[in-house]
Amino acid sequence: MLSDWGIVESDGDTLYLGKGSFEYDLITPLFSDYAHKLRTVHIPEGKTPRLGADGDVIEFPVGTIISKTFYYPAGAGENEVLKLSASLTASEGKLNISELHLIETRLLVRRDDGWDALPYVWNEQQTRAELKRAGDIKKLTLVEGDAKSEFAYLVPDANQCSGCHATNNTTREIVPIGPKIRHLQDSSLFNVSAPEPVFRNVDWTDQSAGLNDRARAYLDINCSHCHSRVGPADTSGLHLEPTTVLGPNLGICKTPIAAGTGTGNRKYGIIPGQPENSIFTFRMASTNPAIMMPELGRSLSHEEGVALIEDWISSLEGQCNTG
Repeated sequence: MLSDWGIVESDGDTLYLGKGSFEYDLITPLFSDYAHKLRTVHIPEGKTPRLGADGDVIEFPVGTIISKTFYYPAGAGENEVLKLSASLTASEGKLNISELHLIETRLLVRRDDGWDALPYVWNEQQTRAELKRAGDIKKLTLVEGDAKSEFAYLVPDANQCSGCHATNNTTREIVPIGPKIRHLQDSSLFNVSAPEPVFRNVDWTDQSAGLNDRARAYLDINCSHCHSRVGPADTSGLHLEPTTVLGPNLGICKTPIAAGTGTGNRKYGIIPGQPENSIFTFRMASTNPAIMMPELGRSLSHEEGVALIEDWISSLEGQCNTG
């Protein structure tokens, strides 16, 4: 049971953070079917994380437990959940869940031989969560005003956890994705000192930030753990880290290596000024498992994220050889 770890516990009305666990948040979070997330980390007493040589990756000591609880505002009908942008945070180590629908809590546990990924699924009473190594599927209905969309929420199995968190295709080691300096709203919570100046992604919803910065932040958190020079999609030649310069490695005028039906008969990843003819937006908007990107972690298309990337592609200048 999740309660055996002492990280988060519930009495059905309130979710309590365990002793020594603290909440953290990301500047731009990963999209997961409009689910909200409560992120916590527990670092063993007397131990301290350290900053890796790149000044971005946080290296956690053995015994660290990172948790992420997925939930929705509850709707009126059975298995109905609300699409709301405003997220809730814990206050004084507690989160009121009386009007929420808890789905799952994922743990990353740092053991002597590396990280272990453990998915826990909450019961209907929201009082306990049980380990489900084989994953689970929850039939939900997303409600926004009068609009309702039925979808299958996927709780990943152990292999699917590795599919995202094994960000180095050579070592295949599971590592945390979110807790990096460039993603964190407040890295001081982790007791690490980042060198100055330090690069941080912007909030993709921040209209005062530049369109390019917002789009690159969105692509970074949602895509670059696979699409990097060392990631599982390294052979694609598509590198979506924030350090990649505008050009073919970012998808601009780049033909796909092997996308099959995923191209939608489009020739290039990105055609500047033409989002409607770009593979990027076609795959992001799709919910077909043979086409959609990201491949894991969603059943729905992120309408707002697609619109952001469409706006960004429309703003890009240049021409591709479309002959």
